[in-house]
Amino acid sequence: MSPQRRIDVVLDSVKRLLRIGATANLLNLLQKQHPADLAQVFGELAERDRQAAFNVLIERNSRLAMEALSELPPETGAMLLSARSAEEIAKFLQEIPSDDAVAIVEHLPEELRAAVLDLMRPKAAGAVENLLEYEEQTAGRIMNPNVFALSEDMTVGEAISAIQAARDVEMVFYLYVVDARRHLVGVVSLRRLLLVSPETPLKRIMTTDPISVRVDTDQEEVARQVASYNILAIPVVEESNKLVGIITVDDVIDVIKDEATEDIYRLAGIAGDERVFTPPAESLRKRFPWLLVNLATAFLASSVVAFFQGTINVWVGLAVFMPIVAGMGGNAATQTLTVIVRGMALGELTWANSRKALVKEILVGVFNGLAVGLVAALVAWAMLGDPGLGLLLSAALIVNLFVAGAAGTLIPLGLKALKFDPALASTVFITTLTDICGFATFLGLATLFLRMVRT
Repeated sequence: MSPQRRIDVVLDSVKRLLRIGATANLLNLLQKQHPADLAQVFGELAERDRQAAFNVLIERNSRLAMEALSELPPETGAMLLSARSAEEIAKFLQEIPSDDAVAIVEHLPEELRAAVLDLMRPKAAGAVENLLEYEEQTAGRIMNPNVFALSEDMTVGEAISAIQAARDVEMVFYLYVVDARRHLVGVVSLRRLLLVSPETPLKRIMTTDPISVRVDTDQEEVARQVASYNILAIPVVEESNKLVGIITVDDVIDVIKDEATEDIYRLAGIAGDERVFTPPAESLRKRFPWLLVNLATAFLASSVVAFFQGTINVWVGLAVFMPIVAGMGGNAATQTLTVIVRGMALGELTWANSRKALVKEILVGVFNGLAVGLVAALVAWAMLGDPGLGLLLSAALIVNLFVAGAAGTLIPLGLKALKFDPALASTVFITTLTDICGFATFLGLATLFLRMVRT
């Protein structure tokens, strides 16, 4: 049975057991699941069933319940916990790493959040509060402050003993080496540690100047470095190079997933935190403002059409093909925008190589315009028997796809230079620009053509 099929079976069983009130059987079923599978099951349940199933599990196996909760979006986790008392939430949050706990705490109602932090054990509460001091979507906010480090004065044998004595070590594939003031000075792999004699000083086998990120580094940059260097974890340091935390690959995967989701949503003018089962009222509140913006820009395009209303009245066939000009320009611009925004997000596209990207997208736009324009001209000619109309349609498509390629590259780059999110605002500007340019080119050329014919 495939993993997805197995989860579907578990999901159906959970729904059935909830419906008949078989709490003992439900608990037994839930406790046999992996936390990640439980998270998927909880995520696909309706809100009422999700709360009921979670309540059954957390009463008898709080560690498993919280491990599953940490796999869910933090706003969902906060929602499942918020009905409970501050004392219970404080106790449950101590079952998971502080970086997972802080993501949930920041989504709790303000008064409840303060009460929970007051009730957590001093060490755990301090770690969560420290993480909350860092800005959102930075390395400091997503790191685990419980990082295992070795003194540079240790021998290999002493290091191995320290590892054996340690508990709840986040990552032992890489062992970070620090000086007396906990400044990061090196890194040594566990494999390397096991292949040399116990008397060997760590200084002799460690790699100096290890890859690290600062606490204020954007989480996208953290993910980019982990992916670029193919590492399983990356240390986090303060300005003075003091080791303060670690970010592991599982956290990086979450960042990549969240950032990709956010970019996709923003390209469509949707808030990045909206989900499939977000309440309708909240989805309406998040989507409606951007629809109003789109409506305003659509009126700009329609004003161009109104300006050429006399031409359309004389040559009615123009109205048949106007949607083609606008639609093809918008589609081509979206293709370019998707490639450009992705390149910017992955660090492939910078100001240094932006000219090369611009030339490439313009060339693609022009040649696509020529090919699509030729096909459109032939179809238009066949449909209405008017070769002149087909020629105008072809010319308008060439111009509009050229504009789409240029705008799809320049607008996101310009927005990023102005410190705006290119994924959020680019679509509105580009769609408006291609609509206006497409209509103006098509109808403008038609107007010139009619004047030439009349003279």
